[in-house]
Amino acid sequence: MIGVTGATGQFGQIVIGLLKERMPADQIVALARDPAKAAALDLGVEVRPFDYNDPDQILAGLEGIDSLLLISGSDIGLREVQHRNVIFGAMEQNLGRIVYTSLLRANTSPLGLAQEHLATELILGESGIACTILRNGWYIENYVDTAISALAAGILAGAAGDGRISAAARADYAAAAVAVLTGEGHEGATYELSGDTAFTLADLAAELSKISGQQIGYRDMTEADYAEALADSGLAAPWPKVLARIDAQIAEGALYDEGTTLSTLIGRPTTPLGDVLAERLSWTA
Repeated sequence: MIGVTGATGQFGQIVIGLLKERMPADQIVALARDPAKAAALDLGVEVRPFDYNDPDQILAGLEGIDSLLLISGSDIGLREVQHRNVIFGAMEQNLGRIVYTSLLRANTSPLGLAQEHLATELILGESGIACTILRNGWYIENYVDTAISALAAGILAGAAGDGRISAAARADYAAAAVAVLTGEGHEGATYELSGDTAFTLADLAAELSKISGQQIGYRDMTEADYAEALADSGLAAPWPKVLARIDAQIAEGALYDEGTTLSTLIGRPTTPLGDVLAERLSWTA
């Protein structure tokens, strides 16, 4: 039986849908912090309450689970403790395998987000449970709100310079997780996953221009000026400084990767930037 944490999130929902195409629904368990939300989504599988902060609930939720997809939590700063709770519960329940969604090059990445991921990887390594680490690169969907703002302003602003971003669609990463969960020979592996074709923010602006028919340029700014612009737009602290710092690290290559492991795992090319943007922007039209 396969358990999927974070089942009501966008990534978890995609994974469950793909798993149902490969195996009986009664062999899939959705583990969700809010079971009522899961019920409203009608996932078509068993739902169990699963709060990363509640060790007793974790232990009960993992009963009978053979393989677990541990989707990293969203509470930045709390994730190491939360993930440890899940891993310790898995150890107590004698789970056979954990597949964890980490961050691209978590062991060397300059991104602040990498620290909790690497800590989780180390805990997994000491757990004695067979594990597979999926070091996911950036999601193209991370730029949907940026694209919407750019279309409204007529310009896309950032501080990433000519830095290249090897992003892929959320569904691509979800397909890789399913391939590992349902395949063989992945125990002990760490996969660096990224999109086949990297892009700059100037490329993103060009794709927006093509999709919308509106001329969108890219305005490169200093990290400090971009943080100030984000704050002036109403973005609450600490996000203006966090996002501006990420852009500056993109300029230094933090999100660039030349590997094709993701497309190899899913058996097809990763989804192009323009396809993802066109689909997502059509939802907001």
